[in-house]
Amino acid sequence: MATTKEEAVDYSLNNPDTLTKYKTAAQISEKVLAEVSKLVVAGEKIVDICQQGDKLLEAELEKVYRGKKITKGFSHPTTISPAAFVTPYTPLTTDEKEASVVLEAGEPVKIQLGAQIDGFGSIVCDTVLAQPKGEADGVVSGRSADLILATHYANELMLRLMVPPGLLASGTDEEKAKAASAKPPSQSKITSLLEKVAQSYDCNLVESTTSWLFERNEIEGKKKIVISPGESAKGEGSPEVGEVWGVETGVSLGSGKVKQFEQRTTLHRRTTQTYALKRPSSRKILSEVQKKFGTFPFSLRQLDDERDAKTGVIECVRGNVFRQYEVVGDKDNSPVARLLTTIAITKNGITKLGAPPALDLNKYQTDKKIMDEEVLKILAHPISRNTGKSKNKKKKKTAKKPAAAKEESDDEESSDEE
Repeated sequence: MATTKEEAVDYSLNNPDTLTKYKTAAQISEKVLAEVSKLVVAGEKIVDICQQGDKLLEAELEKVYRGKKITKGFSHPTTISPAAFVTPYTPLTTDEKEASVVLEAGEPVKIQLGAQIDGFGSIVCDTVLAQPKGEADGVVSGRSADLILATHYANELMLRLMVPPGLLASGTDEEKAKAASAKPPSQSKITSLLEKVAQSYDCNLVESTTSWLFERNEIEGKKKIVISPGESAKGEGSPEVGEVWGVETGVSLGSGKVKQFEQRTTLHRRTTQTYALKRPSSRKILSEVQKKFGTFPFSLRQLDDERDAKTGVIECVRGNVFRQYEVVGDKDNSPVARLLTTIAITKNGITKLGAPPALDLNKYQTDKKIMDEEVLKILAHPISRNTGKSKNKKKKKTAKKPAAAKEESDDEESSDEE
């Protein structure tokens, strides 16, 4: 009887508990992201920042759902990807060379991390410029400003393209029906629109940047949107009401083409495959991973014995028990920026379930701007319906950037859900 009852649990967004768990995970992810951002200072070791971020995540997770039989933990370890690195990077303390790498002043640093409650994960990624030690944030100009602004507006555009056709339409019933009958933009159309944003700032999209459908205990669901796909990459499906997605954008000051870097692959995720592992070290780390991380990504750095992990992981990957995430970077070694937002799509539009903080547009100065009318028109749209709970309507149009900037305030107050 207990099994039947468990199977009957509604894990969809129709269940308020599901949204509560997502939001709790999001609050933790955003809080830790803000704290880790303060650690991104020139001269600091990447591995030290990763370790501190994980400790902060563990401390925050300890505070919620205490005494309840609910699994909670990492949906993504703290990763710090400097300059030209595209994918999440998390070096090991036992790899002397990589453990000694420090951040350099001015380089764009991608911070990615996440928490999960009962299998509902919120993952966030932000790009911050490493500050010289002892110096406060100042005005950013030149190519660094171009990169940050291109990534910001590409992300804002992408979020709007995630809204199903007609969902926020107004007007007569006939007009609403017409809007709802429109086809969602194809993945090639999404790439084309985002390219216009990137190229407005003399930047390029990062090859094969992928947004995934999130499900319970799964951050790579049945649907995905692949931006600027490489040779073997292909997207599948369109966003629909009732879904949760991890929406990602990546922009490069170079070509955007990627290559595998020489650094050790340390980020892995358990698959649903079974395989008779032969090595004791392999069986040991599989057992540890199942207990600590389930099917969410983990770093070998987080396991009890890094040296055992480095040995045991080889058989786990060969047997497809673990999926490995290679360290990938810009082919030209050009600086790259990324953003990742976890969103829910409800009848009222998009609710952010974990996002990078709002960008202070006044801090970034450039002579470039978005001119494409189609892009500007989409950027002017809200991402959710105003349900009357709006906190601060007077904040509209405060940003200094071109017509694209007026979406900023809409985003910040669009957290209303079903």
